Amino acid sequence: MRINKTWKAITAVLLAAGMLLGGCGSAAQEKTQADSEAAGAAAASSVETVEETVVENVVSESAAEEKGEEAVIDTVSASSVETEVQAAAEKEDVIRIGALSGPTAMGLVELMDRAEAGETVNTYAFAELSTEASAFVAPLVQGELDIAVIPSNLASVVYNKTEGGIKVLAAAVLGVQYIVERGESIQSVADLSGKTIYATGQGAVPEAVLRTVLKGNGLEMDTDVTMHWCADTTEALSYVAADEAAIAMLPQPFATAAGAKVEGLHTALDLSEEWKALDNGSEVVTAVAVVRKAFAEEHPEAVASFMEEYRASAACVESDPDTTAERIEKYGILPAAALAKKALPSCSIVCIEGEEMKTMLSGYLQILADNDPAMVGGSLPKDDFYE
Repeated sequence: MRINKTWKAITAVLLAAGMLLGGCGSAAQEKTQADSEAAGAAAASSVETVEETVVENVVSESAAEEKGEEAVIDTVSASSVETEVQAAAEKEDVIRIGALSGPTAMGLVELMDRAEAGETVNTYAFAELSTEASAFVAPLVQGELDIAVIPSNLASVVYNKTEGGIKVLAAAVLGVQYIVERGESIQSVADLSGKTIYATGQGAVPEAVLRTVLKGNGLEMDTDVTMHWCADTTEALSYVAADEAAIAMLPQPFATAAGAKVEGLHTALDLSEEWKALDNGSEVVTAVAVVRKAFAEEHPEAVASFMEEYRASAACVESDPDTTAERIEKYGILPAAALAKKALPSCSIVCIEGEEMKTMLSGYLQILADNDPAMVGGSLPKDDFYE
């Protein structure tokens, strides 16, 4: 079976799109791997079909495969930061920024492009984009990065690990998880009753999001809905490709790429919208922009200028999707501008600050903590976490 590089590139984005939601991850990886190995010949055949017929026509580039990585600070080396960022460490006038690839970095591409052209107020050095949620944690903790755009629950973990050493500047990405199917059986959350859902993210944030939405609609996971946890999104999609009645939970931009290639595959439910419908005082906040507290205190004007430029950059996603899509391809976030443009409306890129950000984020973290305190680092952040 031939491995398609484009599929791996899109899959890699998932850690930064959907699986990044897992933040601290879980011990469920061994179980999901066992499930994957036991999936059977039908699933294996479906994967081959996906690789040969679904992905064949998507433009090719390569990237790392999706992994359910645990964001453990102590195991991350500062060498994960790009050399040019390390070289900039001694220059006080350079702001060093890190971000995950995928939707998390999409709101930065206009700023990255202008910084490269020398057209920004501040001077920026951007670390190499990564699909590993933990890649910038140690450099951020050790003061080798000043600002980072990372999963919101990971930001809470870092806050706790550093005893309040970072704070949130803005919500950067809202919900990116979608229920997809090839048929028309799912018109509401209630329609998931009695169904099997193929998904990734067991024991992590994707599971918590789905569990919360189900419970808010009177359904219990594993009682009213059967979960088939997969090792990665490629496996989850293979079941949908093989069975017209199958249902999956997929993150963006993977869901868009898959929908363009699997006949009849479409979004049945936007879990972010379903979460909002619960009216619980929060929203799904996938990622946030954070700053080291010490840096913010020492360079308030530089941080204020960054926020002005970051707001403008995030706004370009909606105001100029064509150029944004080209930049997304330029920086290797997705392999093709056409795919990026199609996925952008569903990637939930925002720049939300102040009380609005605090309300939606604090409520979201509270619900994650109610599911599993480890997801937020053991305890909820204090008020100084919110800028």
